[in-house]
Formats: sequence, structure tokens, C-alpha cells
Amino acid sequence: MKFNKRIYCGEIDEKDIGKEVFLCGWVRHKRDHGGLTFIDIIDRSGIIQAVFNPQEDPELHKEAKKLRNESVVGIRGVVERRPEGTENPKIKTGKIEVKVKEMKVFSTPTFLPFDPDERGITEEVRLKYRYLDFRREEMWGKLFLRHLASNEIRNFLTQEGFWEVETPFLTRSTPEGARDYLVPSRIYPGKFYALPQSPQLFKQLLMVGGVDKYFQIVRCFRDEDLRADRQPEFTQIDIEMSFVEEEDVMGITERLLAHLFQKVLGIELKLPFPRLSFGEALSLYGSDKPDLRFGMKIKDYTEIFVKTSFKILRNAIEEKKKIKGICIPGGGKFSLKERDELIKRAQTLGAGGLIWMEFLTQGVKSPISKFLSEEEIMALKERSEGREGDLLILVAEKEDLALEIMGILREEIAQKLGFIKDEWKFVWIVGFPLFEWDEEEGRWTSKHHPFTSPCPEDIPFLGKDPSRVRARAYDIVLNGEEIGGGSIRINDPKLQEKIFEIIGIPKSEYREKFGFLLDALATGAPPHGGIALGFDRLLMLMSKSPSIREVIPFPKTQKAVCLVTGSPSSVREKQLKELHLKLDL
Repeated sequence: MKFNKRIYCGEIDEKDIGKEVFLCGWVRHKRDHGGLTFIDIIDRSGIIQAVFNPQEDPELHKEAKKLRNESVVGIRGVVERRPEGTENPKIKTGKIEVKVKEMKVFSTPTFLPFDPDERGITEEVRLKYRYLDFRREEMWGKLFLRHLASNEIRNFLTQEGFWEVETPFLTRSTPEGARDYLVPSRIYPGKFYALPQSPQLFKQLLMVGGVDKYFQIVRCFRDEDLRADRQPEFTQIDIEMSFVEEEDVMGITERLLAHLFQKVLGIELKLPFPRLSFGEALSLYGSDKPDLRFGMKIKDYTEIFVKTSFKILRNAIEEKKKIKGICIPGGGKFSLKERDELIKRAQTLGAGGLIWMEFLTQGVKSPISKFLSEEEIMALKERSEGREGDLLILVAEKEDLALEIMGILREEIAQKLGFIKDEWKFVWIVGFPLFEWDEEEGRWTSKHHPFTSPCPEDIPFLGKDPSRVRARAYDIVLNGEEIGGGSIRINDPKLQEKIFEIIGIPKSEYREKFGFLLDALATGAPPHGGIALGFDRLLMLMSKSPSIREVIPFPKTQKAVCLVTGSPSSVREKQLKELHLKLDL
């Protein structure tokens, strides 16, 4: 059998009826009907039915009956129309079949931990035998989506004048937020390389060097505390541009995403995307990555209760707490048990309690209704825009905590009640603070990273009140998931040094860690800025997968373990000696 004559299973259709074809793939199912033996052969393009007739070739038919699921075969045969009444509308080759004349078995499985068509396989098993998991059409589809998306990104950015430039994986350790993965040097005892958390500094150096428009689909490495959807290695779409302002970077990002969705999913996105300030996002949605596919905005009810006879709320206001709430459409149908569960959930999130009130035709039903005046009830209805059968829930806490609690409850309730629409809702979040105060360390830290430029009009506050300084930063959010973030960078070495000082990095340390960047900026750096988009997270959303692990070919588990290879693993003593290392466990 000559492989160069091979045709993919899913590429055959009715126009090929009467033609001889050569197919290769895996046996997925085998069936015996009326003396005939049918096998389904699958490859990455699809599946097709092959027929073995004992009347025409008894020996070939005997071989077919011996086949096991997941045997690797090649067949030569003629494409025929399926007999009337036997078509399978669920597959694209469902109107045709291949009458087999010749078959070669390339491989017969001796170990099969699960059937690729089997449902309910645990993620741990799927990740351990990822190569078998790949044989599912769903996984082939996700791998192809990844290929197609990366190809379209390269095409679009190349046409926009960007150059793809590779940056090193072995670099120096610099404090950028997360822990570095360290690589010991054999040649230089006691010294280490670090795997890059991002190409941030290198892409800035490219701008200093006049590259002007750079991009890279790049692997990044962060030794972060484990979370459900984090990976120690991930891929981002990295973009940097010279002589730009925020609008330029945001504009190219919107056009890139519109191109990607149109080419890959056939979906037309409406541009430009809406924008929310950081403060608006928190006050309305309790999150800086709000999901706009449903309503239930957070509102402030503090003023309504300033003179209330309900002491708990009046005391809270006197303690400078805020009363925040959301109105749940149709929430009145919640049982008392469900309302109690809401209270308990709020308490686990840090609230002292939660107040609920159901709007009736006249008045409200609530554990505190006897303490409320008619004016307060009317004000609550008006402020919340509540109708009969709606449920208003309130918490009274310090503003940041109250917003955080309401933001989490908002999303959980929407999920439970099916309020989330099947649509694509992008939003830019802008106007971030440049710094945030770290209570534990007692110092200012960078909200994004220390290379983000402050708004020019806020620079005078750097030495007086860092809390008033806004960043020239922007995040892009899709359906409640942050898919990217970027900023205009600092191109003045003196300003960069000032930022290092504010966040508490001594001059000796920042000269040691970032001296090469400061020297580069001192040679004459253009104004520049960029963005990094999370490629894995974007693909997760585009494919409507539950986790980024579904769209990464060989992901780690939630515990950062590669189940296929069993890494991380121990190494031989000889290897440690070569690296001048000794374990102290």
C-alpha cells in the first residue's frame, strides 16, 4: 500500500461514489449484520463506514472479524452509496460507505486503558493517557482550532506590519510578581538562569532597538500557587509597538480579535468594544473582570438607611460601612432553605450576614420588614427597580468587601438561574491605579508591573500620594474572564528609577536586576506600549471548554504534575553533582 495515495476519511463525499480510495486510521467500532461485517474507521478528519462481504472475499472477511477496537489499519476499496434506510445523518459521511477490497493491519493494541468513545472518563485518566485522549474527535477539533487560530494571528499581524521575533527562554531572574522557575548553570557554579514569566523586558529592548512592531506566540513560565485554571507553563500572544498611545494598542487588539472570530468561528464582532473604568467595574459588578452577559448590577442603598429604625444597618453606616445589594429577577421563588444558603454563602465570603427582602404587590416580605418604614420600602423598590416576585439581597460591610461579596454572589446566582446568555461580551477595563498597598509587607506594589507608565497628569503625585496615581493600563475581558492586559511603558530611565523606589526596591537591587533595561532606555527609547493576550484562555472560551487544560495539548494537572511523563521527577546524584547542587529535604 502506497501512503502517498491516501485520502482522509472525512474528506470523502457523494461525488466520490464509484471511485477507488485508500484510507488509513483506527478501528472505532465493529458490527456484524446479516453476514456482512462493518467497521468504522476514524482519523483526524472524521469517520467513515467500511463494509466487508464474505461472499466476495471470505479471507478478507475473516480478517475483518478479528479486528479489535483501536487497531490501526489501511484499506483499499470503492466508495458506494449506503442502502436506503441505513444512512447516518449524525456524521458527514453518513450517506456513503467503502466496500473493502484490500486491508492491511499496521498495529493491534495490547493495552487500552479506555475507549476514546467512552464517556465519563476522569480528567486524571485522560491526562495520563493524553495520546489516547487525542483520538477523540472533540480533541482533534480543539487541536485544529489551536492551529487555525495561531495561523490567523500570524497572518493578521504580519499584514499589519508586525515582525515575529523570538526571545530567550534562559534569562536572568527578575522580580516581576510570581516566582521564577530556576535553572542551575553547570558551567557557572552557584548561578542560575530563570525561565521567563513573560518577554516583557526583551520586547521593550526590541522597541529601543527600532523593531517598531513586534509579536510572538510565546511560552511563559510562572511558579505560582496552584489554582483550578492555572498552568505553570502557558502561551500568550505578545504584542509591542513604538510611537503609540492607548488607543493604538487597543485598536489593533480589537481588530485582531474580530479577525480571529470571523476566520475561525464565522462570528462578526461589533467594534469598538465598550469600556468601563476600574472604579465603575467594581462599583457596578464587584469585579475588575465583569461578565456583561446578564444584568443584576450592584447598587448602593446606604442613603436609604441613614435614619432607619433598624439598628444593625444604622450602626453599620455609623461605622463607615456601605450597604450594597443586587435585585434578583424572579428570586422570590427561592425557598427559605435557598435563602438561608445565600446567607451562609455570604458569611463564608466574609460578611457578617445578609438581608433578603421579597417584593410583593404591596410592601415586602423580609425578616426585617417590621423595622422598615413605608418610605424606605418605596425607596428600595425605586432604587432596585424591583418588581413583584423579585428578591433584593443586601450586605453591610466596608465598601471593598461588600462589593467583592456581591460580585461573587451575582455570578453564582446568574449561573444557578440560567441568566447567562450564549453570546460574546467583550469589555475594556481602563483607569487602573498604578499602585496598590500591601498590608502584609507595608509598602506600595505595582498593580500591573513596575514598567507601566503613570498618567502624565498624575506624575506630580508620585512623591506625595501614590494612591492618586493612575496607570496607562488596560485589560480586555470576555464573558467574565480576563483574556489580556497591557499598558504604555515607561521610556524615561529617571521615571523608571522613581517607580522602583516607590515600590521599595533599593537602588543597589534595581541596578543589579534591571540595570540593562535602564541603560537601554538611556540610549534613547521611543514611547511604546503593548499587550499580552492569554492564548490558552482565549481558546478555552472560543471552544466553550470548561478548562484551559482542554485546549493545551499536554497540560499539567491542578497540582502542576505532567501525568504522561510523571514529571516533576527525581534525578540521578551524578546530575546534581554536575550542577554543584546538594539536596536538603
